[in-house]
Amino acid sequence: MKLADLFWEKNMETSPTWATQLGDDRYNDQLGDNSPQAEEARRVWLQDMLTKVEDIDPKTLSTADRVTRNALHFELRSDLARMDCGFGDWNINPMGGPQVWLFNIPSYQKLTDGKSGKDLLGRWEKMGAYIRQHQKNIMRGAKAGNFATEVAVRKVIEQLDELEKQSVEDWALMKPAHETPSAWTGEERASFARSLRGIITQEVRPALMDFRDYLKAEILPNARSQEKPGISHLAGGLECYQNMVLVHTSLDISPEAIHKIGLQEVEKINAETRALGKKVLGTDDLEKIHTMLRDDKDLHFETRDEVQAKAEEALERARQVMPEWFGVLPKAPCNVVRIEPHEEKHSTIAYYRRPAADGSRPGSYYINTYAPETRPRYEAEALAFHEAIPGHHLQIAIAQELEDIPTFRKHSGVTAFVEGWALYTERLSNEMGLYSSDIDRLGMLSYDSWRACRLVVDTGLHALGWSRQEAIDFMIANSSLAPNNIANEVDRYIAWPGQALAYKLGQREIFRLRAMAKEKLGGAFDIKEFHDVVLSQGAVDLATLDAMVGDYVEEKLK
Repeated sequence: MKLADLFWEKNMETSPTWATQLGDDRYNDQLGDNSPQAEEARRVWLQDMLTKVEDIDPKTLSTADRVTRNALHFELRSDLARMDCGFGDWNINPMGGPQVWLFNIPSYQKLTDGKSGKDLLGRWEKMGAYIRQHQKNIMRGAKAGNFATEVAVRKVIEQLDELEKQSVEDWALMKPAHETPSAWTGEERASFARSLRGIITQEVRPALMDFRDYLKAEILPNARSQEKPGISHLAGGLECYQNMVLVHTSLDISPEAIHKIGLQEVEKINAETRALGKKVLGTDDLEKIHTMLRDDKDLHFETRDEVQAKAEEALERARQVMPEWFGVLPKAPCNVVRIEPHEEKHSTIAYYRRPAADGSRPGSYYINTYAPETRPRYEAEALAFHEAIPGHHLQIAIAQELEDIPTFRKHSGVTAFVEGWALYTERLSNEMGLYSSDIDRLGMLSYDSWRACRLVVDTGLHALGWSRQEAIDFMIANSSLAPNNIANEVDRYIAWPGQALAYKLGQREIFRLRAMAKEKLGGAFDIKEFHDVVLSQGAVDLATLDAMVGDYVEEKLK
């Protein structure tokens, strides 16, 4: 078996819930082993794979195989770098901890027959042990002096307190009991529900509450304060952060250089905002523009239904014009879905979940409808274009449907490509005539500034010693995002070092390559061809993307 295939098979085996999301049901009764022993075994395997890949001389490979070798080399190095950071030993995450991601499983693991029911119960049976091992991992980190931030710990405790108040019947983990196959008899349904309820009541709930009590007693009193939120305050944190910069951007660049780029980008976008604000709101005072946008109740939603309807309307408008800008379009559809109650309060504004590779589930644009009065109408279109069409759904679904690349390249890749593309499409959507008004274009600028702010704030938090409040204040001054969203976003950057850098750096590179191609090709430049080239090989690193566009231009000139 080829190394690329071996790598993918191992990924599916060790990340069984990801396999389920992709439509691979071989491991539907598994949850994954989060013990130190399993992690060490995976580290040894990854290092062995990396050695084998490095032993292959790129000069002996075809262009296609060279791209695959580079992509596999990058994936292996990235996985090892994440392990070296030891996130599992200290990172208490209100957006992605077991109290969130375990509860998301019912949204993509479906019941179709008796075997699928048995598999689901088998997976649920492993949740209690998984949570208890997670607690042991956090205990190990605490013994080494590594703690999460106070804000993150308090949020997770709040989530677990809210779960305790609810009846198990209302937990997302009980949803499968209400979605059993129509072919099942009444007794089969009742038996399944009893088994599911018993597992949750006897195993999952006690494990979560024990974890909550441990966080209150041992972690919260020692948690890092809001003055020390960055990873640089942990042993080896600065080295870890530099590695995460490379993992998420694929660029060999210092935090200080990124910080400077961010400040320059923020100032450039602020100038655009002042000019458009003068036209639309009658003022070019940046603070007044942000205040007017934030405080005008008419510019905010009133109901959850309005939030969803606006998203669906924007996507339908985008669907109509896609053929004018893209030669290759995805077969998989994209639906708008509300973020579920168990995660909405502390979740981000929206996110995208890829379709199942077997076509059994569409792509999903998850929109946060919590506290709709805090959700601005003027940002809703940019958000929809980013998360779905022509953003994440277009790029990710096309990658999954590519036929001539290894499986791992269809489903994984560099963050700077994935997020850079989505941010690129926010501006592209303006060229496509998709924004309804200048107010919505102000939302586009606010979102672009938000991603530029991330370069400043992420490096500020993790490399330059910023406090949590400094990060919040900077983003309030330089974007129109609602303060509650800004606070959640900053906490996300704290819990996920380096990821926030990918968006703006990737977007800048795509625009740079487009400008280069347009300059060299002149009248022969075709925007549809350019987009198809960019999306033709999956989510590659930025150096590979540069080479791909360069080759396309040279071929076109010939």
